[in-house]
Amino acid sequence: MNEAKAKVLAGFEGAVRLTDTGVEISDSTALQGDPMDRLVWAAVFGADAEREAARAVIWDIAQAVGCRPASIHDLYIARGRGDVGGFTVPAINVRMMAYDTARAVFRAAVARNAAAILLEIARSEIAYTDQRPAEYVSVILGAAIREGYRHPVFIQGDHCQVNAKKYAVDPEAEVGEVKKLIAEEVAAGFYNIDVDTSTLVDLSFETLDEQQRANYERAAEITRFIREREPDGVTVSVGAEIGEVGHKNSTVEELHAFMEGYNRTMAATGRAAGISKISVQTGTSHGGVVLPDGSIAEVKLDLEALEALGRSAREDYGLGGAVQHGASTLPGDAFGNFPRVETAEIHLATNFQNIVFDHPALPADLRARMYAWLDENAAGERGAKDSDEQFYYKTRKKAIGPFKRELWSLPAAVRQQIGASLEETFGFLFDQLQVGDTATIVSQYISAPALRHAALGKVAAVAEDDPDAGE
Repeated sequence: MNEAKAKVLAGFEGAVRLTDTGVEISDSTALQGDPMDRLVWAAVFGADAEREAARAVIWDIAQAVGCRPASIHDLYIARGRGDVGGFTVPAINVRMMAYDTARAVFRAAVARNAAAILLEIARSEIAYTDQRPAEYVSVILGAAIREGYRHPVFIQGDHCQVNAKKYAVDPEAEVGEVKKLIAEEVAAGFYNIDVDTSTLVDLSFETLDEQQRANYERAAEITRFIREREPDGVTVSVGAEIGEVGHKNSTVEELHAFMEGYNRTMAATGRAAGISKISVQTGTSHGGVVLPDGSIAEVKLDLEALEALGRSAREDYGLGGAVQHGASTLPGDAFGNFPRVETAEIHLATNFQNIVFDHPALPADLRARMYAWLDENAAGERGAKDSDEQFYYKTRKKAIGPFKRELWSLPAAVRQQIGASLEETFGFLFDQLQVGDTATIVSQYISAPALRHAALGKVAAVAEDDPDAGE
């Protein structure tokens, strides 16, 4: 491995030196140039030995310069105590042109001294974007290093979701698949995990406790599973969910039913730390609702319900607050409402993908070939009354993985133009969500212990028909 590491460090002569425990950095400016781009490329597209060496080196450099994978748990618990507030953490799903997108995130963050930011990928996204957890961590850390970001990096497993149909056939097998993915994510450096068993809520029962029982019992079970696997010195931030996104709006009474049941279940099996936040449904849907002309329908977001749910989560249970999913396609003037009502976290994805797909700098022939691929490979997802605009909007994310290498290989000028548009959008969102200058708050509450890189064995791929829970 050391010989392979030396090879991938060939562009860093005199700046980065291998040691027995990692790397030594003598010239940090060398980390913000083309050699880092080549190192990340090797971590994604290199042959086996080169790829694994590049991933280990990126991890070691991140450890050395201070942008280490970390858990946001303690910050959220501080929020539950009332110690901090007034900002909403953006959780950004990085799907398309992942390195360029993540670099844009960190450029916008550095410009604002922002650090209360999550970068995440959902169970479903792993499949259609062709990004396993170890690769994802390397890309995110590589982007942080490249842009001079020197704060803890919060990487999250979004929607580690139980598929209700598969659960009905074989509950233990389906929960086992979710656990397998979580184990892979935690080993790779995902120290923030959103457990989504809200798909198991059964509204046919008369009482709220019965409706939420499978949800809270399985959420507690998976929480304990995570606690058994987290590294020493890390309390993984675990989130749970009480209402499936795109379905019935959540109520404070449902929050109480879930939390009372969850806390009872956790207490019965020991003193392991519980969740730090709770996801709720207040009117949004993943990706928005696309109209026949390709535009997105207006969202009726219930801010009063969101505020009440967040207040109960903090005051009654000491959590960081409520989490809003499916927010990226909201109108721009909506985002300032989230910190106003003390929303802990919002999840953002589809609009960033849209920026890339619809960008004038993206070659028209590439977009056309991606759409042609969808015509051939996603035709079964076209509704009987779907316009072309609706079909392509709903399915085009499925072309990200098959065209990943080509998207990463676009000319530098094209990637720079797309990256600039992404950075502008991220900057706007960070300003609206009031996360500027949160680096000081993060440094006060978050410590990221130095950890050795864990070499992962082969893990079964997530099936393409897993639930599509991305934003």
